[in-house]
Amino acid sequence: MTAVFCCPSGPKPYRPQILSHEPKFEAFLRWMPAAQEASTDGTTEGKRILSDDSSTYAIQVVRQVNYGPLESKRYFVSGDGGRGTNFCEITEGDLIEANFEKLNAYKNFKCDSHNKFFEFNIYQKNPVNKHHWRANIARPARDIDI
Repeated sequence: MTAVFCCPSGPKPYRPQILSHEPKFEAFLRWMPAAQEASTDGTTEGKRILSDDSSTYAIQVVRQVNYGPLESKRYFVSGDGGRGTNFCEITEGDLIEANFEKLNAYKNFKCDSHNKFFEFNIYQKNPVNKHHWRANIARPARDIDI
């Protein structure tokens, strides 16, 4: 896995706020340094089928140059049923297929030395009946034209 942050120490929180989903963000931030030490070469061995497992939430990490172009969007799903001790990287397509929706909960981080900005967003499984599913603005979709 390639590093999420540009610095080993990590960037500083930008306009920090305490949110109702704070434990999810804290669990992900605790997991990240250990995951980066045990990083792989980017292979996706052990790919998961999200619609069949107990993952309750996912974190989107958006990395960009401060006031500049987007560098990457990465998605990490809780791999232990929501306890937050293990995360697995997934694709945006996996997130859509498993019916995750973006919540109104985010954290921002900024690295002044590398001029980078990071946004963390929470996605949660939508409990609606999949038979009656319709396109929703809260779902991640790179192909929706609004």
